[in-house]
Amino acid sequence: MNKIEHIGIAVSDLEASNRLFEKIFGAPPYKSEEVASEGVKTSFFMNGPNKIELLEATHPESPIAKFLEKKGEGIHHIAFDVTDIVAEIARLKSEGFTVLNETPKPGADNKLVAFLHPKGTNGVLIELCQERG
Repeated sequence: MNKIEHIGIAVSDLEASNRLFEKIFGAPPYKSEEVASEGVKTSFFMNGPNKIELLEATHPESPIAKFLEKKGEGIHHIAFDVTDIVAEIARLKSEGFTVLNETPKPGADNKLVAFLHPKGTNGVLIELCQERG
């Protein structure tokens, strides 16, 4: 793992949250997109070298909708940049972690992603991110 790639925050209203975080950071999101496969709309903000991803559910069965129903708005995941996501998945599996998707899938912000189950990571959902070539 090279660095923290971004912190994901689940929100119930992306437009309202965009306005809030624009006030906090003094700048609008640099990117917004929908990831249909995950049932989510996202916005990304830069703060120096750090990124914040806001996530809003697009349907009630999406993972973000379930998270919001169970826990409310707040930090959803911490994402780490990796050089070789396939090798990192294998390494973490060999260390005993449960990988939620063993085959990397397309995510937001031009990334391939995989997730570690929070039951094995002190309750924190960990996302692995690799830039798509």
